[in-house]
Amino acid sequence: MKTYDQSEIKKLSDGARDNMWLHFTRHSAYEDGMEVPMIVRGEGARIFDSHGKSYLDGLAGLFTVQVGHGRVELAEAAAKQASELAFFPLWSYAHPKAVELAERLISYAPDNLNRVFFTTGGGEAVESAWKAAKQYYKLTGRPMKHKVISRHVAYHGTPQGALSITGIPDAKKFFEPLVPGAHKVPNTNFYRAPIHSDDIKAFGRWAADRIEEAILFEGADTVAAVFLEPVQNSGGCFPPPPGYLERVREICDQYDVLMVADETICAFGRIGEMFAMNRYGVQPDIITCAKGMTSAYSPIGAMIVGDKVFEPFKKEKTYFAHGYTFGGHPVSSAVALANLDIFEREGINQHVRDNENQFRTTLEKLKDLDIVGDVRGDGFFYGIELVKDKATKESFNEDEAERLLRGYLSKALFAAGLYCRADDRGDPVIQLAPPLIIGQPEFDEIEQILRAVLTEGMNVL
Repeated sequence: MKTYDQSEIKKLSDGARDNMWLHFTRHSAYEDGMEVPMIVRGEGARIFDSHGKSYLDGLAGLFTVQVGHGRVELAEAAAKQASELAFFPLWSYAHPKAVELAERLISYAPDNLNRVFFTTGGGEAVESAWKAAKQYYKLTGRPMKHKVISRHVAYHGTPQGALSITGIPDAKKFFEPLVPGAHKVPNTNFYRAPIHSDDIKAFGRWAADRIEEAILFEGADTVAAVFLEPVQNSGGCFPPPPGYLERVREICDQYDVLMVADETICAFGRIGEMFAMNRYGVQPDIITCAKGMTSAYSPIGAMIVGDKVFEPFKKEKTYFAHGYTFGGHPVSSAVALANLDIFEREGINQHVRDNENQFRTTLEKLKDLDIVGDVRGDGFFYGIELVKDKATKESFNEDEAERLLRGYLSKALFAAGLYCRADDRGDPVIQLAPPLIIGQPEFDEIEQILRAVLTEGMNVL
């Protein structure tokens, strides 16, 4: 393991500050010469910075490193494939690893899905799904069906189309005007249910019916697809209420609208299944996925469809006028197959199912703190909503959230040895999505760090 002396650390930090454009980052934070955190190594569920300090990775990198850091066999799979065939596009050609991976993904997917279109990430997969839906309806004689319905505060990616589907105003305002035709409906945050707050099933039915309402308002002959995550990420992990997904499926069938499950985060074990829609027992028309497919050891994503969607694209001179240079990259495909081998050999999905209740129970201990309003999620995917007043559920105003989340929590949690996300896309939350290999010792460590930092945080405002 390489060690870094202070001069090397300064050189790296200066290089990051002076030459890189960091993603979703306020660069003003580093203008005064503040050191840019430098992560140099990962092992299991832990990451290490250039000073040698260890942190528990409470976010699996970015909801991605499912089987943990430092898996040598995944690096070896990449090296072996690169030495045989480093690259070839899937533009009228194929290569063995992409074929094997497509077959593997189909074996895990809901029964009606049997065709894989590869991308390099989740945003590209969402972009592909909207484009496929638009062209599908043009090919089947319904050219006006082009609009999409998605949910408030939901995040679906940064490409212009995916960003239009995203329901976070602050993420979109700098890039507007975006692609027209994306409309929003309420999400499934039961903690802040505006109606039926004492009956989660009734609330779920109400939220699903708002999708029908939007379709009818826009005109069913103009709506192509409904996009939703099985468990919505932004806003802090909103699981589907009982009956919600079933009702959405019913609505989509009634109005001839494609149901798209964006499983960029939820797939590959995060909810205890290869695909979360299998856990919830509902078959979508399209699944988009990425992140955990390779445990982030190499970038890849996919859109998975069935015969219903694919059939019009294989007739005569018709084709899907869309593609990516690196979609289904040979190296990434090989890494994905090796990653899925680990899933099966080590029973990763079963481990999540066996331990999710203990994880939830451990996190729920934090509800004795005045600042913790709600703990929610499924699998190894949880959000902790922070409140100003637990009795009334009053949230923090914009200035208070700024001081709490960015002024204190993000730095304090990292300093205490926990890498996770403190965010206010929606109401202020802490999000946790650790590597899927952890157990009770790590659950306890997460809870103890959060308890200490949040206890101090109550004095910040």
